[in-house]
Amino acid sequence: METMKQTGIQWIGEIPSNWNTKRIKYMANLKGRIGWQGLTSDEYQDEGAYLITGVDFADGGIDWENCVHVPMKRWEEAKDIQIQNGDLLITKDGTIGKVAIVSDMPGETSLNSGVLRIMPIEGYSRRFLYWVIKSDEFWNWFNFRNAGNSTIIHLYQGDFAEFLYAFPSYEEQEAIADFLDEHCSKLDSIIADLEKQIETLKAYKKSLITEAVTKGLDNNVPMRDSGIAWFGRIPMAWKIKKIKYVVDSIRDVDHYMPNDALDNSNSVPYIMTGDLKETLSSIDFEMCKQITENDYVRLSQKVTPNEGDVIFARYATIGTVAYVDVERKCVISYSCVTIKPSKSTLYGKYLFYYLKSLAFGEEVKKFININTQGNVGIESLGQSYITIPSLDEQIVISEWLDQKSKIIDSTISNKEDQLNNMRMHKASLIFEYVTGKKCVKEVQ
Repeated sequence: METMKQTGIQWIGEIPSNWNTKRIKYMANLKGRIGWQGLTSDEYQDEGAYLITGVDFADGGIDWENCVHVPMKRWEEAKDIQIQNGDLLITKDGTIGKVAIVSDMPGETSLNSGVLRIMPIEGYSRRFLYWVIKSDEFWNWFNFRNAGNSTIIHLYQGDFAEFLYAFPSYEEQEAIADFLDEHCSKLDSIIADLEKQIETLKAYKKSLITEAVTKGLDNNVPMRDSGIAWFGRIPMAWKIKKIKYVVDSIRDVDHYMPNDALDNSNSVPYIMTGDLKETLSSIDFEMCKQITENDYVRLSQKVTPNEGDVIFARYATIGTVAYVDVERKCVISYSCVTIKPSKSTLYGKYLFYYLKSLAFGEEVKKFININTQGNVGIESLGQSYITIPSLDEQIVISEWLDQKSKIIDSTISNKEDQLNNMRMHKASLIFEYVTGKKCVKEVQ
């Protein structure tokens, strides 16, 4: 068993007694595109030198197919960032801390200002450093360095130069990199499989909903052509109407963001898009934004949610919907609309499911302006068509979908737990090996 020593460094902890720590600036040359070499997107072209940007990082390497090109003179003038196979790169902007090792370089290549080139000196393995940067050793340092900053949008080269990490001999660095390459590849395969299973289950649920709200549950009823491609054939007795004709109202509150209440004992929950769950009762009312009674009175004059209503998030992914299954004093943010079904015609839970269907997704696309980031306006929502069975059949369909959704959601939840555990296991594995808390020779 390797004897350990305490580093006194918060983001590293204990390391083997024969390991050392050092700042990255003493172990590698860091090169980026400096000010006078600044590039603009106007210079991007279809041929010339390849230019690596942050969006080109993929699975620890570079997606050459999506790289833009720049004039060769731009590659020539920036010698420090003339990339070579084997180079280690890290993103400084956008999604900070993505890391890649360059391979299969198809031609002369340079970097944009959001990417940093890391060139370890002799005795320091870039493959080991790759895993260090992907580990909590790097992220613990990064978060410690930026404690108190609410929004971090840049990894400064000067800051990164001070990053201090632990390392063994070069031979052991390479052995650790070999071990992590092999084992993390296996974990990534399991993670990708779980992600695919979850996506398949979600797609199955959506198709099940779509089938139920456009075809019903009885395969033996007479059908007719709806005249709408995404509805297809529907039961003969069903109607198709615009949503505005089967609801009492579609309303939002004033476009005003209230301040947080200082006294939570007399506050009212303010539900935003990120708080939405499939039913209002499953929202954590204590954790969401709290506003004052005065703001509640001001905002609730236009609309307040009641049991049986549907909340539709118009600034989110189409299908982000909640059913109001409890009477609860709250305000729904202006990023959502509250839909009040006409109770003699439309069952709220059926509307909830319809708004989650692929059919509605296709229907509402007619009204979405791509320049508004897919936002759905009140008028557009009202103009969208909906399939209308009898009220009794709406209830039967909704109850059937409740049962089916409960089973699928439970399976998805289990898969998501497995996925989260696998990701945590991978993160723990990387951290333990790049800080020497576990030793490669122990598993050989």
